[in-house]
Amino acid sequence: MPKPSARVSGITPSGKDGWEVHVEAVTRKEAGEDIIMLSVGDHDFDTPTETIEACVTAVRGGYHHYTQLPGIPRLREAMARISTQSTGVPTTADEILAAPGGQLALYAAAQAVLDPGDHAIVVAPYYATYPPTFRAVGADFTVVEARSEDGFQPRAEDIEKAVRPNTRAILINTPNNPTGAVYTRKSLEGLAEVCRKHDLWLLSDEVYWTLGGGEHLSPRALPGMAERTLVINSMSKSHGMTGWRIGWLTGPEELIAVLASLSLVTTYGLPDFVSRAAAEALENGYGVREIAERYAARRTMFLDAVHGLNNVTVRGSEGGMYVMLDISGIEPDCEKFAFGFLDAENVAVMPGLSFGESAAGHIRISLCQPEETLKEAAQRLRRFVASYSPPKESKIA
Repeated sequence: MPKPSARVSGITPSGKDGWEVHVEAVTRKEAGEDIIMLSVGDHDFDTPTETIEACVTAVRGGYHHYTQLPGIPRLREAMARISTQSTGVPTTADEILAAPGGQLALYAAAQAVLDPGDHAIVVAPYYATYPPTFRAVGADFTVVEARSEDGFQPRAEDIEKAVRPNTRAILINTPNNPTGAVYTRKSLEGLAEVCRKHDLWLLSDEVYWTLGGGEHLSPRALPGMAERTLVINSMSKSHGMTGWRIGWLTGPEELIAVLASLSLVTTYGLPDFVSRAAAEALENGYGVREIAERYAARRTMFLDAVHGLNNVTVRGSEGGMYVMLDISGIEPDCEKFAFGFLDAENVAVMPGLSFGESAAGHIRISLCQPEETLKEAAQRLRRFVASYSPPKESKIA
């Protein structure tokens, strides 16, 4: 066949994306093995019934035609109200772009502020799609590692050292996936100062904002930041709607208006019936409190279950759907540890290295399983750690 474009071929240039342990676990589970899957952040429960019924009503009501490119007015207005609540900044529907999921919102943000050859800064540990997103838009980027000894809080001085003359944006995620770290006011104020000083955009992924360990602070609320911050949000985690693909981008009205052109050549709008169900879910908060309480209880339970585990240290883990454990005192190679844990105890976790160098020597535990399953996984982890001896060969090629 003719050669594919360098743009697409270069999105994942190495062919290795850090998900090898998860893929192996899925393969074994599909083959009939009893695997505890703690490697992926997808809820173990269904979307709230009220949201499902709202969607069925919309389908039966004939709402299955084309919609406005930036989203139907009712959905954008509902998203604006949530953005006002989550960021603390009064937000109108004209400052909202509805998108099929938070990932497309992130891609739209990157397309909006970066030209090919521009430079961006990504704070790590990061969600696995961040570097490929910048590659997809043709931008160069530098990864700045938040340090585990700081609880994975970013240091403004480290970020500023990475600024170049062609730097245009910084990308952060709080509450953070994979670490569960919730960025403090001090950390965010330092980031904001760098953005103002160097006239940079701040892309703030806040899809876990309802699942934090305390009051959520968006950098959009800080002085001089509303006009230079793009907030990525999603209903996947907060409303239990991962497969519905509903997210949004909040930003300056002028930029959002331009981004309608991107929708023209990508999504061409969202499904009407899904949009109406999502609007009703946002208006009524279907599932939000219950989901937040469920994950808070699971986080507390799991951390209690691994408390005092020899040579294992908890890092971050204040919010989100994950717990991050430092296992470097047992095995510095977190991929080797994760494969060994899968082989010995049939439990799948993510190696921290999948999310950046600063998370090497860690494993990420997804809390997307019932409490009894998480308790069993914690017991297996205790057993595995107690008897651990490094395998002679790693399965990583």
